[in-house]
Amino acid sequence: MKSLVLAEKPSVARDLARVLGCTNKQKHYIEGPKYIITWALGHLIELKMPEDYNHKYKTWNMDDLPIIPKKMELKIIRQTSAQFKGIENLAKRNDLKELIIATDAGREGELVARWILEKIRWRKPVKRLWISSQTDRAIKEGFQHLKPAKQYDALYESAVCRAEADWLIGLNVTRALTTKYDDPLSAGRVQTPTLSMILEREKEIQAFIPKEYWTLEAKIGLMTASWNNKNEKRIFNEKKAINILKKVENQTATVILVDKKEKSEQQPLPYDLTELQRDANRRFGFSAKKTSNVLQALYEQHKLVTYPRTDSRYLTTDMEGTMYDRIKAIQNSYREETKIPVQNNGKVMARKVFNNEKVTDHHAIIPTDERPILGNLSVDERKLYDIIVRRFLALFYPVYRYETIHVSFQVEEERFSTVESSIMDLGFKSVTGKGEEENLQVHRLNDIQTGQTFSVHNVKIDRKLTEPPQRYTEADLLAKMEKYGLGTPATRADIIERLLTSETIDRQNNRLHPTPKGKQLIELVNVELKSPELTAKWEADLEAIARGKGKGEIFLQHIRKQTSQLVSEIKQSDKKYKAHNLTGSKCPECGSLMKETKGRDGRILVCSNRECNFRKRKDPKLSNRRCPQCHKKMEIHSGKAGTYFQCRNCNLVEKAEQKKKTVNKREERQLLKKYSNDEMFGNSLADALKAAMEDKD
Repeated sequence: MKSLVLAEKPSVARDLARVLGCTNKQKHYIEGPKYIITWALGHLIELKMPEDYNHKYKTWNMDDLPIIPKKMELKIIRQTSAQFKGIENLAKRNDLKELIIATDAGREGELVARWILEKIRWRKPVKRLWISSQTDRAIKEGFQHLKPAKQYDALYESAVCRAEADWLIGLNVTRALTTKYDDPLSAGRVQTPTLSMILEREKEIQAFIPKEYWTLEAKIGLMTASWNNKNEKRIFNEKKAINILKKVENQTATVILVDKKEKSEQQPLPYDLTELQRDANRRFGFSAKKTSNVLQALYEQHKLVTYPRTDSRYLTTDMEGTMYDRIKAIQNSYREETKIPVQNNGKVMARKVFNNEKVTDHHAIIPTDERPILGNLSVDERKLYDIIVRRFLALFYPVYRYETIHVSFQVEEERFSTVESSIMDLGFKSVTGKGEEENLQVHRLNDIQTGQTFSVHNVKIDRKLTEPPQRYTEADLLAKMEKYGLGTPATRADIIERLLTSETIDRQNNRLHPTPKGKQLIELVNVELKSPELTAKWEADLEAIARGKGKGEIFLQHIRKQTSQLVSEIKQSDKKYKAHNLTGSKCPECGSLMKETKGRDGRILVCSNRECNFRKRKDPKLSNRRCPQCHKKMEIHSGKAGTYFQCRNCNLVEKAEQKKKTVNKREERQLLKKYSNDEMFGNSLADALKAAMEDKD
């Protein structure tokens, strides 16, 4: 008898098959002596849409709302139905004794698998593979210690509640707003309070009135000191500032305080997903979504890091024995940085990192014991892997120690002060790359004593303006979402991307700006739905359900009641809305005004009549050809002389070459590889390409 193993993706299935000795490759599975490995393509099953319950819901109508099915039902996703059919046929085999869930070890992975099991009506025993890395060693150990699937029933219940809550609130409120105001207006359980936070910051900026202030700086002996009064360095009265300047110029300063302090900074904990997304945004300008995608490749494809979608920054105590193997794995790539950890046999100096109580489903993101081949990583993968490794290595170094000397001077009745810092032990900062800029070892203050006097000269006055708060970067927004419990580490990046694609916010120079559409939408949405506190409570309820401390039935009863209330409020609202992107041009098919929206390749004109699907490109399509002058992508145009490329930036024009392209053997193999990827695993096009190559050989 064999075990049927269900992976989440074909790439993971291939790795499992290789480790488990499965070599018989078929279209929908890979078989071996003990195991049959099959795979999903992400989700194969989803919740039914309104029109699946009643065809009349295909037309959006306010009178039909709210749509609240008595029981939420599932359906097979049409685009991936062939793979589902393959799994369904496998499940009928008589030589199967059990099914092993090997999807991602998290809430969403559990949902992927359980919905498939429900649809194929699986009745035999079910076990769970729960691992935190995709290395061969982790896979082997995981299969030796399979867990009962029942152990994760609460996690599945939480996943179902999350999916149904998002369907009920998101779908109903979106339909209500869209039909009432005749414009695509998207709202949701998490995205709306996130948008609300961006708008609140915008209101603070718009309401901000800058104020003038002045600062004073003087040379006291060889030292530069600043005026301050009870830690306030700003003077909000110009006349007062000028009077102080006149009073202290060419006077004598007396040392009234010398405060020497030894300070230390503890090693930082390893990354969880949100902290890594924030750091990558600050350092490299990566969006949260880009960080997630790059990290997934490091985990799944290269097997160099542990499970990405974690909310913990701690490690379990039983992992202490694996530290030396991880250090040895990265030793060749980080020779200098691993010298101390190797000499100490992998002893962790930051003992606080081992804390079983603070590890939830998965521990922090750290390197695996797989030896990296850095040349195989893309530039972005290399950047992300490097900061993960350095944060991990910090655990093996001592604390950062430094000394500060704070000196206060009395000049007439005024106070001036200066501070000097010097590094005593760089500690962990020798590997994290921070701290060098703090090494201000001038030592001018070392020998200063109370009562000493110095001459005051070169007093300068600077006029400045107070500044408004800045708009959020993605790093800032992720921190706010985490603080209020909006979404999970796995979903926050998608929430931000959804706001961007719905054109309610815009990303400019790595900062998030609300659009005119977003500003209007937040005024139309229910007050309750805008509240981060309400959504945070829902997320806490879902987490309690996942821990077996809450009841999904009670949570969903509340969500259904809330849905009805939210739709009712929208129906009764007398608020007005005007589409900000209406143009003066009319649709050639129905005569309605056209709207201008952003597409991937430029601006698009879309008919404002939701029942008319007419759309056309406003901007010419961008090609992959780069301008030889400014290196930006060039537009594709068609003229009397044929196709040509034009740079939108510097107007340079190049004619398209009409050459017949021959495909060599290497390119043939690349094509085969391309069309045999995860999404096309074993498809007919790949088979045809392979056959063509064999005929040519």
